Amino acid sequence: MRKKWTIFAAGIALSASILAGCSSGENEDGKTTLTLFSNKSENINTYKGLIEEFESENPDINVKFDSPPEAETVLRTKLIKNDIPDVMLIAGNATYGELGRAGVLEDFSDSDLIDSVQPSYLEMIDRLVGPEKDGVYGLPYATNANTVIYNKQKFEELGLQVPKTWDEFISVLEKSKEAGEIPIYFTLKDAWTGMISLNSLGGVLAGEEFAQEKSSGKTSFVKSYDEVANKLLTLTEYGHDDNFGTAYGDGNNAFANGEGVMYIQGNWAIPEILKANPDMELGVFPMPVTNDFEKNKLISGVDVLLSVSKDSEHKEEAERFLQFMLEKETAKKYIDEQKAFSAIDGVYQEDPVFEGIKENFEQDKITSFQDHYYPAGMGAENILQEFLISKKKDAFLKKMDREWEKVEDR
Repeated sequence: MRKKWTIFAAGIALSASILAGCSSGENEDGKTTLTLFSNKSENINTYKGLIEEFESENPDINVKFDSPPEAETVLRTKLIKNDIPDVMLIAGNATYGELGRAGVLEDFSDSDLIDSVQPSYLEMIDRLVGPEKDGVYGLPYATNANTVIYNKQKFEELGLQVPKTWDEFISVLEKSKEAGEIPIYFTLKDAWTGMISLNSLGGVLAGEEFAQEKSSGKTSFVKSYDEVANKLLTLTEYGHDDNFGTAYGDGNNAFANGEGVMYIQGNWAIPEILKANPDMELGVFPMPVTNDFEKNKLISGVDVLLSVSKDSEHKEEAERFLQFMLEKETAKKYIDEQKAFSAIDGVYQEDPVFEGIKENFEQDKITSFQDHYYPAGMGAENILQEFLISKKKDAFLKKMDREWEKVEDR
């Protein structure tokens, strides 16, 4: 019989109560405060609504929610200070892998909670921690996708069809430009937004095993990212006059107001665009990065996973929160509000705006975000931004290799 995490957590909570008396983990009102940390800004209101619902169902628990700017830097600082939040809602990226290897997260290997999660996403985050540490240190919750978001009205007015190959994509961009439109609305003032294109191109052109092969010395950015870099520069030719002066938030509003035919962003931008213009008709498609339709894939990964501090004094309360989040009704509410996809079995995204990528999920034409496997703290987004401004390809590729190796050698 598998060990139940519930029993384990309850034992910890009971021991702590005996040692510390009734005051352990309790406020003056008798409630336990559960600290909850998130690394995203777009879903703050969704979390606040869910937390309010959870607290009403669990009147003995008060959730202290924190979603700071530069969240991953803040989380690393908390790790150094041994101030890990009870529950963390973080991305399935290198930071998660770092925390998993550091041994600061609860292992769910023997928990029934993992039964709710689609196995493919558990495999995805397992690769992040690596073979040197066995265990399941997070529960994939919400997944995302890199897309080309397009204005359906403009496509119709310009007589454009959704492209299936790179040449067709360039043709759509050219026709948009000739019509006096901004083909792609870039927001490169925020360096991270350039990573959407880098991941879309690199995930297919450099291959899913790039990170592993790079770390083992079998390849490099110089060897594998030449075509990626060339195509990145090509795309920036179809932007606007202020590619590097416009930030993400301003770009969402501008696109919502009809500036730009296409917007290279993830599904997470759609709620922000519709918030500014609820009547806008949007569509999405995977960026077609080769001229072989069968090779083109959708870039998708774990956007939010649920994790718990190994040393939390409130594991029983933390599990109650996780159980609440894993309920199908809660998971559906999250993906509906966030226009995201679910890693929970039986929970599906049915919004017609995603019709253009539905086939990718159904046929498993998906590959991972490359940068989720980059060493944490490499600063790839800033190196990329510098390249897109300078256009010095050789220097860019060599610096990506150098910074990767510098972080790994620490």
